Amino acid sequence: MRKSLMGIALTGILCSGWWCLRAQTQGGPREPFKLGTFERQGQVFPGLVLRDSQVIDIAQANTVFEGRNPASARLSIPRDMKELLTRYETGLRERLYAIVNEVAGAPSPPPYAYQLRDLKVLPPVRPALMLNAAVNYQEHGQGIQQQQQRAGGAAPAAAPRANSAPGIWERKPGDERGNPYLFLKLPTAVIANGEPIRVPTGREQIDHECELGIVIGKPSKRVPLERAADSIFGYTVHNDVSDRGGRGDSRFGSDWLIGKNHDTFAPLGPFIVPKEFVKEPMNLRQVLTLNGEAKQDSNTNRMTHNIYELVQYASNILTLQPGDVIAGGSPAGTNIERAQPRWMRAGDTVVCTIEGVGALTNPVVAESR
Repeated sequence: MRKSLMGIALTGILCSGWWCLRAQTQGGPREPFKLGTFERQGQVFPGLVLRDSQVIDIAQANTVFEGRNPASARLSIPRDMKELLTRYETGLRERLYAIVNEVAGAPSPPPYAYQLRDLKVLPPVRPALMLNAAVNYQEHGQGIQQQQQRAGGAAPAAAPRANSAPGIWERKPGDERGNPYLFLKLPTAVIANGEPIRVPTGREQIDHECELGIVIGKPSKRVPLERAADSIFGYTVHNDVSDRGGRGDSRFGSDWLIGKNHDTFAPLGPFIVPKEFVKEPMNLRQVLTLNGEAKQDSNTNRMTHNIYELVQYASNILTLQPGDVIAGGSPAGTNIERAQPRWMRAGDTVVCTIEGVGALTNPVVAESR
């Protein structure tokens, strides 16, 4: 009885505020959840995450649910996160809600519920395509320019007025922003929460960038701005680890391969939060700490181009697919902006936290020869 009362009390505490009201009026789950990819005894599976501590094996939970509810529809359960994202809005979401409600209402954890600490956390999704917004926070760009001037560089020339990119980005009258700028982050650089960032041999200027990851949920091509939210499944956390050491010559400007794509330079996770659980994605605090000291502290509302504009822009160039990730860019506070930078090095721990989405933690180690 005591455990039952405690479970009810905990559920009541968790179901509060805007989400509880929405759940009660729209038939949602008793509490919000996240999604992740895990390994247990050599088996990899997508799981539901409750309270950042309990993981539900979806396949096992569904077998139990269908056994208890013989009149319910028979559903095959996705084998990986990309399949889950693809099928989420075609009946799977309601089944996940039902599973969450059974677990939240149970007096004790069911056998298909595991403690997060007992599982290996993998990247929540393996994106086939990862796009990152460059200098998408004005303060970040200003900080880079100011440091270049302090280092003896010439004052930056006034930016020429941007023009439309026909078929890709049509500028509206009075819009003085530059056009969006996205670069590729290779999937081979993706690592999970807890995995080490490896400092490449001979490279010393390794920087951090705490970013909101936008996870695509459906095939999307030439998405109008007013429908861009429909293409988004949810959100995750990304650290756009960067090598500021350059290529040794100045040919062709920036070298994005060296600067952004060393192995382990794309920490992602720990989980994905479905968009229905994030009330205002354009108003989320984002904080990065290095060994416990705050280095970046900003808000997604400081983006130059918002997440919907980034989706629209990207989809005008290529077809986005479920599981692709667009990172919203870094706020100010990176080392490239500092007169006395403190580059990441072996022995450090870096934590990127985005309000309502999660905390991505990675140790830093030296690359083994």
